[in-house]
Amino acid sequence: MSSPLQFQLRITASREWAEALRADPSSASWPALRDVLRTHNATLKCQFDAFADYVSEAERIGIEHYPLYQWTRQTIENPEKKAKYLQSFTLYVNGEEVYDQAVTDALEGELSKLVDGSRIVRVSCFDTNPANNPQPPSS
Repeated sequence: MSSPLQFQLRITASREWAEALRADPSSASWPALRDVLRTHNATLKCQFDAFADYVSEAERIGIEHYPLYQWTRQTIENPEKKAKYLQSFTLYVNGEEVYDQAVTDALEGELSKLVDGSRIVRVSCFDTNPANNPQPPSS
């Protein structure tokens, strides 16, 4: 029986490697990472870029439809938070932001082997249980 929870993996990259990954999210310059991503039909998205895209979309469509607009805008404008999120990359599997336990375990196992401190600093796993995650600010 599968878990009702879903999961998301993120990698934290070194500052130097984060710049390279943002320029080349397919990881063509690092065959080991590229192969892991291909094997799992996974892609990387920089958290800062995802936040900036959210803010841009909200401003284009109407911020009243985006409950996290204010928080997200403040986050990307804060220099310390910006630096942090420029090094954080979410893994999407089959285009999905969250995925089941089996996919997570397999991908996390392979990514963990690539943690070397000079490119990938850490692999983090998050679940969809609201008790384990901060809740969005109330509107």
